[in-house]
Amino acid sequence: MEIAQVLDNALRKAAAVWVRPAGHAPRLVWALWRDGAVLVAVGGTEQVVPGLADGVACAVTVRSPTTHSHLVDVPATARLVDPDDDTAAALRAARLNTRPEWADVYRLEPA
Repeated sequence: MEIAQVLDNALRKAAAVWVRPAGHAPRLVWALWRDGAVLVAVGGTEQVVPGLADGVACAVTVRSPTTHSHLVDVPATARLVDPDDDTAAALRAARLNTRPEWADVYRLEPA
């Protein structure tokens, strides 16, 4: 099975992944799977991910949606993005327990 399909199956309902920017410890973050990439909102009232910056190599660890055990580690590159209105609305909708106010959004694109 192709890695994109594995990720799509696992991340459609996932609310969190582990992200490890190069040279930093892994951090559990809430994330949104959209258009073949993991979106991570940081700063403002949102999470802090030390080392996450535009162009940084990362490892994204995904767990199985059925067993909740480790499924796959995927190399990715972080890209700073300016989310369009639809993506921003999807990020807000994913945060049901708070009013999100992020400083930056990164698109973690699988390598």
